[in-house]
Amino acid sequence: MNAASSSNSGADAPGGHGAEAAAPGKALRMPRAAPPRPVAQPLPRPCPAVGGLTPFSTVDWPGTLAAVVFIAGCPWRCHYCHNPELQTRAARYDWREVRAFLETRQGLLDAVVFSGGEPLSEPRLPSMMRDARRMGFRIGLHTAGIYPLRLADVLRYLDWVGLDIKADAQGYDDITGRRDSQRPAQACLTQLLTSGVDFECRITWHPHWLDEARLLVLARELARRGVKRFAVQRARARPDTPPALLLSAQAQTVLHGLFDAFAYR
Repeated sequence: MNAASSSNSGADAPGGHGAEAAAPGKALRMPRAAPPRPVAQPLPRPCPAVGGLTPFSTVDWPGTLAAVVFIAGCPWRCHYCHNPELQTRAARYDWREVRAFLETRQGLLDAVVFSGGEPLSEPRLPSMMRDARRMGFRIGLHTAGIYPLRLADVLRYLDWVGLDIKADAQGYDDITGRRDSQRPAQACLTQLLTSGVDFECRITWHPHWLDEARLLVLARELARRGVKRFAVQRARARPDTPPALLLSAQAQTVLHGLFDAFAYR
């Protein structure tokens, strides 16, 4: 996965369990719970493979204030992956502690987004989503579309999905490092198109992997199938570095015309 996160963990300073006494003329300030810390050693195999937590994000579900729970484990090896430490399954956060922290965010955040890695690699994901939904959070998912049957199992809990489209048919396996990798991704797209769940397709783009002409052919096919929201994410050597090459203004104009919503990030 290549999901960017915007964290504000510094705002979650440790605090007590009760409200602080307010001085006359000052607003009452409620203490904020500190987010859980990673464990020193990975938790036993039966534990959900929570590999990371962003307490506050404005970018992982566009227009929505969310916490992001990262699931460790992914069978693909995309060469541009910015979260390679999440490719191997390992539980570095206790889901019970993460769940307790999320309870303190009720009324402060709108949603919980499950990202990765590949979050559908986690067998306990449906119960984790149910836990978060019971707290009143809307549920988002970042997925590369690797597990169609598992996506079908969680669609009932989802309010929004960000589906990674890696390339056109010609380039898919070169990106993922796995044979026939487009097939499950296309099956997941078909499910989303008929599900009624709000979703966005997005591609991490570099012209050395997919030139503009092929990108536009791919985009037109997505639009023809019924995709309404599409985003092109600029490939970067690292998340904190600027992109080396930019999508032309002409291509951006075409893409804006193909979809109800288009974003270039």
